[in-house]
Amino acid sequence: MKCPYCSYSNSRVVDSRVSKDKAIIRRRRACERCDRRFTTFERVEMIMPLLVKKDGRREAWDRRKLTAGLEKACEKLAVSATAIDAFVDAIEQKVQDQGGKELSTAQVGEWVMEALPALNEVAYVRFASVYRQFRDVNEFMAELKHFLGEQGAKH
Repeated sequence: MKCPYCSYSNSRVVDSRVSKDKAIIRRRRACERCDRRFTTFERVEMIMPLLVKKDGRREAWDRRKLTAGLEKACEKLAVSATAIDAFVDAIEQKVQDQGGKELSTAQVGEWVMEALPALNEVAYVRFASVYRQFRDVNEFMAELKHFLGEQGAKH
């Protein structure tokens, strides 16, 4: 593993820990040249389907895009980075479980929209406003009324 400080290519593992769900290994490393410590994370690389966008373009799954969108939706809310990471893990698992070579971004968006209220209701409204691309306040209000109706039915 290349040292992020001096770029030396040899380091030793000082400590390893497995995550609670046993999906990630966290390793503390020390560079053999400069002796500075750094952390690496190891996870299984999954073969993910290509995402088909609304305009027909195809692109590779990018976990960082979903994470960035959720971080923006959860900005200044009481949602931890750990909770966002777990949420993205769950969506990523759904994408993987679907099993095909391609998947529409619309399907992924719907999975996010279905699960997001459980993470944070305000984040849901923020995400929906971007995802649904409302043309005016009436469309936004219709979505909000639909959401509030679903929430009332669950209580």
